[in-house]
Amino acid sequence: MKVSRPVLAALAVLVGVALVALTLVAVSPDRPAPGAPAPAAPATTPMTPTTPTTPTAPPLPAREARVERPNIVVVMADDMRADDLQFAPAVRRLVGRTGVTFANSFSPYPLCCPARASFLTGTYAHNHRVYWHEPPSGYGAFDDSRTLATSLRARGYRTGFIGKYLNRYGLDRSRVSGRPSHTYVPRGWDEWRAAVENPGGLGFSGGTYHYLDTPFNVDGRIDDGYRGRYQTDVIGDFSVGMARRLAARRAPFLMYVNYVAPHVGEPVEADDTRDVRNDDGDLVDLRSPARPAWVRGRFDALIPRGRGLPRGGGPAERDVRDKPSPFADLPEVNAAERRGLRDLTRQRAESIYVMDRQVARLVRELRRSGAWSDTVLVFTSDNGYFLGEHRQRSGKVRAHEPSLRVPLLVTGPGLRRGATSSDPVTTVDLTATLLDLAGARPPRRLDGRSVADALRDGDQGWLRPVLTEATHTGGVGRRSPGFAGPRTSIGVRTGRYSYVRNRAGTHELYDLWRDPLQLRNVYGERSYRADQRLLQEVWWRLRNCQGAGCRVRLPESLQLDAASLGRRTRAYWRAVDRTYGYR
Repeated sequence: MKVSRPVLAALAVLVGVALVALTLVAVSPDRPAPGAPAPAAPATTPMTPTTPTTPTAPPLPAREARVERPNIVVVMADDMRADDLQFAPAVRRLVGRTGVTFANSFSPYPLCCPARASFLTGTYAHNHRVYWHEPPSGYGAFDDSRTLATSLRARGYRTGFIGKYLNRYGLDRSRVSGRPSHTYVPRGWDEWRAAVENPGGLGFSGGTYHYLDTPFNVDGRIDDGYRGRYQTDVIGDFSVGMARRLAARRAPFLMYVNYVAPHVGEPVEADDTRDVRNDDGDLVDLRSPARPAWVRGRFDALIPRGRGLPRGGGPAERDVRDKPSPFADLPEVNAAERRGLRDLTRQRAESIYVMDRQVARLVRELRRSGAWSDTVLVFTSDNGYFLGEHRQRSGKVRAHEPSLRVPLLVTGPGLRRGATSSDPVTTVDLTATLLDLAGARPPRRLDGRSVADALRDGDQGWLRPVLTEATHTGGVGRRSPGFAGPRTSIGVRTGRYSYVRNRAGTHELYDLWRDPLQLRNVYGERSYRADQRLLQEVWWRLRNCQGAGCRVRLPESLQLDAASLGRRTRAYWRAVDRTYGYR
């Protein structure tokens, strides 16, 4: 029997007196922000992500105690960096100010297709076997018969999907159905509005990465009636309509909303950077997202240079010979490339701002329907993005901070307000957390761990390693000990170190306390040998881990308690802001 919201509210009042004492004990005071995005500033002057957030919030009232089966809404951007939150004031205000912002959030396989498969399954790439975009390791390799959606549906949730699915959805055959995927709807989804990559010859145009001509698979049929409409606005409309329908039902709901912004996409525009070459004569990829006319130029005054280029016009990195190929072979960024990186950063910011407005529309609809008070809303990205760091003009995949770090903000009933968490969290941890909050059984053996404790009670510290994986070009023919399959790098991230072993044999170790920008590879140096030996032992344990084996504790000397981690995280973001931030 459905219980109305007024009755639930009355019951909450009756038990409020009994709960308030427990609430005062259970909810720890919010810590000062360790350098993550601040609450929203006016759109004309976005705040940097290293500005402290709001002061300590009071304990949550009893009426906001944990909901047994909260609605869950996940909004995922594409290729959005952690510091890109500067251009999303509504997300910072509506999600960050009312919930928890994670200052150490990572995509363990920083590439769209594998990262999205990891979120849907809660497993690392070496377990779900999606390593790349293209066959044989892309969408066609993905078993989506058991995912977060099937688990929540089994728990009584209504489920809805919107936007980008996995790369080559629409082009490759489904592994589960064996049929072409452009009309395939994976199990577990009650409503399906997925952008389709166009195989051609089927009577419709456009594709997932065409911002003004995006066809959608709507519950198993192609709907291409959106030509000329900006894709972000269409996805926003879908999200508002779906939220309205799902909120009218008795059951709790899961919505997974996927924007393509700020990923590169057609059409090519007059102000796009084209045909720029580096000093070796090679063409440089500076493609950008399309944007509507009304937002163009919005951040020109704020953004004087590419986000990954240091202030003052100095070199992107003076010496990259300590890094593996292709970094070690890259020439310094020339003047034409600098202009291109500036324009790319501006266009990405503009596309993010348009998405930000659509997220605000979704929140307004959830509030209007009355569902907001029972909803956990997550904003994140599939991976980060280079914008000049280490001479890498654009792209992701590599196990370096700009590529690995993603925004992650979570708000909802029973969670801390206006807090910043320094605890490490990954894409697979997010899946485990949502299953935990919903009380649902995992779709398969989870590699991630729930961070619900950090959401409700406060930081625990950096006690477990973060595994990173990637497949990329450069030294593919060689194989260092411990590598199997297509992976070309496997790394371990701790509160202090970034330790990466590359299959080609050029390994990396960065002391992020002394070198937060990863400018000096100290692998093999005498003063780090003891810690390097410990990290290598952890690496061997994690490289092919499964389930609980992926959640082992670090050796005690590599752990960080919550207070120390908070200080170190604030120091990290201050150093990044001093070098790359805008004023």
